[in-house]
Amino acid sequence: MKERKEPMHIGQIIRDDVANGPGIRLSVFVSGCRIHCKGCFQPQTWNFCFGTPYTEDLHTEILDELGNPQYDGITILGGEPFEPENQPYVLDLLQQVYSRFSDRDVWIYSGCDIHELLDPASSHHTEHTMEILNLADVLVAGPFVESLRNISLPYCGSENQQVIDLCRSRVSQYRNIVLWDDSSARM
Repeated sequence: MKERKEPMHIGQIIRDDVANGPGIRLSVFVSGCRIHCKGCFQPQTWNFCFGTPYTEDLHTEILDELGNPQYDGITILGGEPFEPENQPYVLDLLQQVYSRFSDRDVWIYSGCDIHELLDPASSHHTEHTMEILNLADVLVAGPFVESLRNISLPYCGSENQQVIDLCRSRVSQYRNIVLWDDSSARM
């Protein structure tokens, strides 16, 4: 696990989650978010120190839990996984998931839209951003917009958000953003 002065914090871990991606998932909510969407369902995770410090023991606990056979994948949410302070930790976790669990898919949520994450001038684009995107299968992107709230949408909360198939979008080096659908899910 990468070291830094202040560790990332984990606001919550949901085992056997069926709400944040297809199948049975291990969902990890990181803390820290500067986007502050009006109507956010977890505003407590805006605080970078909310929850439990992300220690080596917690890192190992997450990976050990993901090793259980019921899981189809892992979902990283927040807070904001793409806050610059969180990215080294998120990257390290995803590198471990990729090397140990190639049969599990990776979903990641962000209040940023995909173009903001791809833009080197963006405050959410760091030296780790592209590798995180390249290790993930699906990105649920865009801020929650309360006036566009729609609870019938699969895996997102407002109509402006996109569920992006990163695997298919990478083929064009993200010049052609491909939306995810059930038929593109890994089996």
